[in-house]
Amino acid sequence: MFKYIKNDLPASIVVFFVALPLCLGIALASGAPLFSGLIAGIVGGIIVGALSGSQIGVSGPAAGLAAIVLTAIGTLGGFENFLVAVVLGGLIQIVFSILKAGVIAYYFPSSVIKGMLTGIGIIIILKQIPHFFGYSSDPEGDFAFFQVDGENTFSEIINALNFISPGATIIAVVALLILILWDRVLSKKAKIFQLVQGPLVAVVLGIVYFLFTQDNSVWGISKDLLVSVPVPESVESLGNLLSFPNFAVIGRSEIWVTAFTIALVASLETLLCVEATDKLDPFKRTTPTNKELLAQGVGNSISGLLGGLPVTQVIVRSSANIQSGGRTKASAIIHGFFLLISVLLIPRLLNMIPLSVLASILLIVGYKLAKPALFKKMYKLGWKQFIPFTVTVFGIVFTDLLIGIGLGLMVGIVVILLKSYQNSHFLHIEDKSNGKHKIKMTLAEEVTFFNKGAILKELDSLPNDTYLELNVFNTRYLDNDIIEILEDFALKAKQRNIDIQLVSERGIEENPASYIEFFRTRPKPNPSLN
Repeated sequence: MFKYIKNDLPASIVVFFVALPLCLGIALASGAPLFSGLIAGIVGGIIVGALSGSQIGVSGPAAGLAAIVLTAIGTLGGFENFLVAVVLGGLIQIVFSILKAGVIAYYFPSSVIKGMLTGIGIIIILKQIPHFFGYSSDPEGDFAFFQVDGENTFSEIINALNFISPGATIIAVVALLILILWDRVLSKKAKIFQLVQGPLVAVVLGIVYFLFTQDNSVWGISKDLLVSVPVPESVESLGNLLSFPNFAVIGRSEIWVTAFTIALVASLETLLCVEATDKLDPFKRTTPTNKELLAQGVGNSISGLLGGLPVTQVIVRSSANIQSGGRTKASAIIHGFFLLISVLLIPRLLNMIPLSVLASILLIVGYKLAKPALFKKMYKLGWKQFIPFTVTVFGIVFTDLLIGIGLGLMVGIVVILLKSYQNSHFLHIEDKSNGKHKIKMTLAEEVTFFNKGAILKELDSLPNDTYLELNVFNTRYLDNDIIEILEDFALKAKQRNIDIQLVSERGIEENPASYIEFFRTRPKPNPSLN
């Protein structure tokens, strides 16, 4: 696990700086004690990170659960009662994993997953603009369009422009320039700039700026624009910051309803994030979804027992991990230890970090998730990909994560139903070994993302040193999700010594360099010839 520590350690530092304000902000937006967000971040990093099958996913408190938590704390009669539901929710997730419920992750269309990543990137940018200019009316981690402070995403930006803090803005601009310079120039010049990450330099500079200007009424940064970690006066007083579940209410029906809601929403968010992070993974590794549900269930039960918020795998932390070069789960685990150690040993130092500097880091993360070129790429893939993608993006920006994904998924299903017809025999496998591993796989006339899980399973189950004949001669429609699976499998096939022969109306092609280009430039079969 620590083979790539030179990659994972710098990445864990970046994830730590991204996670810290989000843990605190989500707790604030949830109406929960601030320390509960930190506990969830620590458990998500150390416990879930260790148990997870994902190499690059990072777990912690999720913005998508904030509204549920806020409502539940009020209806259940207090935070201690709510913690019982968190513990039970984790146990229900473990049951989900035993029932193999993780299979539903394979049925989210690629266009919706890409729309989710882009929508979250845009949300991150829009939500960080006020913090960048030193306006912190809305807490970090509130990603809904209608905010807990009574404003919406765009009215908050307008308000921020009327209350710009000169000191916070200056150090934010400097930090942003450092991050861009580090990413575009310095990281390519010498290894030292790869080991020491730009976000760490930006944060240190932010602390130095605060110390030198704290007595200046114009250029100083007020304390409400800094990180706000609870500071225990002593080790003994640390216990006063912790809350524990009140199991006396375990028999109440509303506790179980809340627990099931947490389990369902947390599992859905996790599975969506797993699909998204697997697509971002440069090594195209596949996360075992049922193992991930088990890890999340254990994490939620432990978080609830210790007084923490519910946890899920989170795309903001995970994408920051990938963008910073994280290779294995070590980066997620180390970031959890950084949270634990820093909260215990240097909380006062953490409270000198300007939120505007952390906003600069998140702006870079958001931009990399929502690059304008992606819209052009999705448009070129055709309206069947572009419409669900666009609906998902706008749904997330103008509502929230789950509603946006739900809208995109519904549109995606309608598009598929309009352009597809039922085909009961979509996959045929014939063993033509005769002493050698030679497999013939024939795809049917119509293959959609509904068939993604089965095809992925068959490809992954092929033995090493196999000769695969993939016949698409009669395939008239091949969904973009299936093409991406074939593209990813081609990379794995080289490592597993699997030779691929593609049979189509063009003839026979040995080990195509790009399946995406092949199917994009492939002439459409003439139905009249059938």
